[in-house]
Amino acid sequence: MLDHPWIDRFASLDSPIHRFDPRAKAITFLFLIFSIVLLSAVKLALVGLLTSIFFLALSRLPLRFALRHIKWVSIFIIPFFIVMPFTVEGSEIYGVHGLKVTYEGVEYGALIALRALSAVILVLPMIATTRFEEMMKALERLRVPSIMVQMLIFTYHYIFVFGEEWERMWRAIESRGFRLRTTLYALRTLGRAMGMLFVKSYERSERVYYAMRSRGYTGHQRTLAEFNLKRSDLVLSTLIISIGVILHIIQMEVM
Repeated sequence: MLDHPWIDRFASLDSPIHRFDPRAKAITFLFLIFSIVLLSAVKLALVGLLTSIFFLALSRLPLRFALRHIKWVSIFIIPFFIVMPFTVEGSEIYGVHGLKVTYEGVEYGALIALRALSAVILVLPMIATTRFEEMMKALERLRVPSIMVQMLIFTYHYIFVFGEEWERMWRAIESRGFRLRTTLYALRTLGRAMGMLFVKSYERSERVYYAMRSRGYTGHQRTLAEFNLKRSDLVLSTLIISIGVILHIIQMEVM
């Protein structure tokens, strides 16, 4: 069976971020993410990264869990950091065989890497410290269109369902002696398997839809959780928003 990477598997832990009201958590963390992503100074972006690490530590999420998600984003960030020093014009630091490394390129590559890492790290305490259903309910309370919320819910859950379906189909194909090769026969077999998966997905979606309608589905998220803003939520919200504002005030003074 597939190992489901449930993003909210540690939502039952206890920390200031776990106790943070999901509505305030979504608004304030998104504000801080956009604040850091819009920074244009490397030193301030580094401060943003340290801030992200601070909130990750405050959430008490396991380091292994965080690194597991960060490493996939790093695969896309590292190429930018490597290429930028050779493609951005500026003051030459080092040159070899017609290629030159520029100071501006290194700075720009570092800026992109720092901002991207900060955003990814902040997303973890934002969504991994609240049960997925509660976060979706919080989005509804924040007036996010219900159709978008429902699409997020079904997409998240059925990615794993279809993954398991594909795993069963793949085992059945392999049990008949199929081996993955770069041949026309192998490509045809894969195409048929994927087509069958789409057909099964469509049929399953119809069955699920009619089953939900028969049980009173109205298109709105229902959970037992009730939200109530506390004084601690207001204090933490003020802290997070203040950090984002201060970073940009400093940037305006420096620029």
